[in-house]
Amino acid sequence: MTTDTTAAPDHALARRVTDVLQPRNLLLVGMLAIGLAAAGDWTGVPWGLLGALCAGIVPAGYIEWERGRGTWGDRHVVDRTKRAPIFFVILGSIGTGSAVMVLGGAPTGILAAMLALWAMTVVLLAVNTVWKISVDASVASAVVALLAAAHSPWWLFGYAMAAAVSWSRVALGYHTVGQVTAGTALGAATAAAFLFV
Repeated sequence: MTTDTTAAPDHALARRVTDVLQPRNLLLVGMLAIGLAAAGDWTGVPWGLLGALCAGIVPAGYIEWERGRGTWGDRHVVDRTKRAPIFFVILGSIGTGSAVMVLGGAPTGILAAMLALWAMTVVLLAVNTVWKISVDASVASAVVALLAAAHSPWWLFGYAMAAAVSWSRVALGYHTVGQVTAGTALGAATAAAFLFV
């Protein structure tokens, strides 16, 4: 199994899966759907878009900005020791979006999803100080779990997609099986926020 600094040979299918199902894309679709479910009609879509912006698009933009400056080679930030700034940007962005939601009277469900993602990021940051847990696996799992909690248990079939993300991360040598498994478990735990809504 590869480590933080060893890259496995490129695998075309795995590369496609990890690029298409990256956190930014999954959060864009997932948060829009959660906003829709939380409000019960189209009025939840703008709140979902705000959630997607803060949880996925702003962090992805930050990574691209740092790449442009030459800080990182690509969005994967393979070196675990260089990932902390990303987590702080995510925490700040989700925190700001959550505050706007509270002030704007957003539906409880979308706010719960935001707070769950914020808490998940705190855990990712803490674990990342000693071990390279998979963020991609965490986000894929969290999106599926949150959609299942907000919409219907049928969304749990989306774990096939989450499994594909985990496979791609291991196939590309970015993570071990243990790291994607831990990420998936952490993402699933985010749906627990809906137990208190």
